[in-house]
Amino acid sequence: MLPKDIVAQFIADIQAQRFDQAKGSLVTEGFEYVGPNMRFLSPDDMLSYQFGMAAIQKDLIIRQLSADGEHVFAILDYRTNFEPIGDVRLAVWFRVRGDKIQTVEAFYNAAVVENMLGGNLPSAGH
Repeated sequence: MLPKDIVAQFIADIQAQRFDQAKGSLVTEGFEYVGPNMRFLSPDDMLSYQFGMAAIQKDLIIRQLSADGEHVFAILDYRTNFEPIGDVRLAVWFRVRGDKIQTVEAFYNAAVVENMLGGNLPSAGH
């Protein structure tokens, strides 16, 4: 599978809330997720956070997906059922090693998420 296809499948699994299948797209050793207000070093920790957000997720729309070798770039609309935040635009940079996603770096308005969670964000290094 091409890196772009691996990422597309991962996003589809997150959108459909198939977290066990999404985990299969991630490396087990050396994984890293970095966002503007949190960091995870374990796929399980990142997916636990995603599972916690599932209750407010209405949809996850891919606006653009492009690849340059092992680097895959996605522009996403994260649509929510949570009126105070509405929809969140995300830019996500994935790095694929072999046939698994090794790193995920997300860019979005962190203030929206912090306000929603009341400042209770997962601690760094999770």
